[in-house]
Amino acid sequence: MDVHGTVAEGFEPVGEAFAANFAVRGERGAAVAVYRDGHRVVDLWAGTRDVDGTADSAPWERGTAQIVRSATKGVAAAVLLLLHQRGELDLDAPVGTYWPEFKAAGKERTRVRDLLAHRAGVPVLDRPLTPEQAADPVLGADAVAAQAPVWEPGTDHGYHAQTYSWLTGELVRRVTGRTIGEWIAREVAGPVGADLWVGLPAGESGRVGRVGQVEPPRTATGLRTRPKRSVAEAYADPESLTRRAFAAITPLPDENDPGYRAAVLPASNGIATADGLARFYAALIGEVDGGTRLFTPGTMELARTEHSAGPDRVLVVPTRFGLGPMLHSPASPLLGPGSFGHPGRGGALAFADPDSAVAFAYVTNGFQPNVTADPRAQALVHAVRASLA
Repeated sequence: MDVHGTVAEGFEPVGEAFAANFAVRGERGAAVAVYRDGHRVVDLWAGTRDVDGTADSAPWERGTAQIVRSATKGVAAAVLLLLHQRGELDLDAPVGTYWPEFKAAGKERTRVRDLLAHRAGVPVLDRPLTPEQAADPVLGADAVAAQAPVWEPGTDHGYHAQTYSWLTGELVRRVTGRTIGEWIAREVAGPVGADLWVGLPAGESGRVGRVGQVEPPRTATGLRTRPKRSVAEAYADPESLTRRAFAAITPLPDENDPGYRAAVLPASNGIATADGLARFYAALIGEVDGGTRLFTPGTMELARTEHSAGPDRVLVVPTRFGLGPMLHSPASPLLGPGSFGHPGRGGALAFADPDSAVAFAYVTNGFQPNVTADPRAQALVHAVRASLA
């Protein structure tokens, strides 16, 4: 497999791990980017643009973008934190202050910070939405506003796998009058110079490859990488919060459908290049290329300070969240204790580590059966750690 791009001196282990992902970990097409102190030190890509591609298929290029699933949540959370930073959103105010309809069914005291930290108690919809309905922001917002919480808001946490789209998206619309996709384009991606979209413009569709589910290769013991048994059992139970949370959109959307890619679903359908995501996270913790910085130091601390921790009511395993981003934990290993970011189920990962001034992003077109700790992404994270050491 030919690997293209550049690696700065000292970061050679990342290039070696990236090549090994293709050789032994079943990679089809992927890219990885790393920034340190606001400057790009790793920019690599390889394979085919489409997951089902053959040797004759279009190659992955530097500007190839892919859907990053739940890695989008880290971007959505940053929008709400930036609105707070600008004085437009009070994290301790009830969500109903901005969105009166949300006060229904026992959610009157749900605070904005509860929503961000997966403590709002509405990870499921009693009446799931079809993909077509889910793409309608009004229908999605109305469904979440009418939903009764499955635990008292603010008292526990559980991953809002799909409903995070309408929780964050509608709150941004009520505060700014714009969709969260428009806000990201104008206030985040544009100023930072990041190839990153929530709601893909038609003119960018030619850059996006086809994604799909792939099985990881067999290990030396003949076993395959699988989620922990407790998580697998929860997914198998149609009555579990795990299954119901991911089934808030039923059936699951076709991620290669142009209509789905154009929808604004900030929990699940962001599209980005690896460099775009890494550049975004670099701008959260410092100036990028000597220019734009998004978060003040105080807002950065809000993002990475623990607000939820322990057994996750939806993901079953213990998780940790700041105000939106996932934090470093055994279930979702990042670079170090102070890292914050978000994985995408089955592959993608992006985060910032202020303590080492590192921003990282990995995107792939082949989703493997894992939730928060993809072995390909983790191999790259280990390599970054080794490079820093």
